[in-house]
Amino acid sequence: MTTLKFADTHNMVAFLSKPAESDGFEQIVDFLNAQPIRYALKVNPTIYISCIEQFWSTGVVKTINREVQLHALVDGKKIIISEASVRRDLKLEDEEGIDCLPNSTIFEQLALMGYDKISQKLTFYKPFFSPQWKFLIHTILQRLSSKTTAWNEFSSTIASANICLATNQKFNFSKYD
Repeated sequence: MTTLKFADTHNMVAFLSKPAESDGFEQIVDFLNAQPIRYALKVNPTIYISCIEQFWSTGVVKTINREVQLHALVDGKKIIISEASVRRDLKLEDEEGIDCLPNSTIFEQLALMGYDKISQKLTFYKPFFSPQWKFLIHTILQRLSSKTTAWNEFSSTIASANICLATNQKFNFSKYD
């Protein structure tokens, strides 16, 4: 097994309060604070490296009653993680949500959001948005993306998540990979 490496600024807790320096961003901060994803953006549990190491060294995948689960032993305690437990613990309530929007919808909605470099590529770039949209996209990327570099680009899945948030549609964050 390879050694896990962590980036200090990866998956940071989102800053969703409104200091005086947030002029122009109040609407997006209010919007994010009103969404079910708020909890997942703001929760900041203490996670010890030893617990992560124990989890991955003992973890196995099991299918029980057609449900895929991760089973591990951490500090002598049996840990079971399932899709339902992720959805419940992060308070996502997104089981019926959209996994990914059709490409045509993504292109159409991004154009409505002011994205001015529409092409047929499914990689999108933050610099082509207004500062407010960049903030929303960056917040989602920092919290959910596995990337540690290239924070200026994002996939059709992240585009779908942002579009769903902006259009008040439910996105299935539990199935995001």
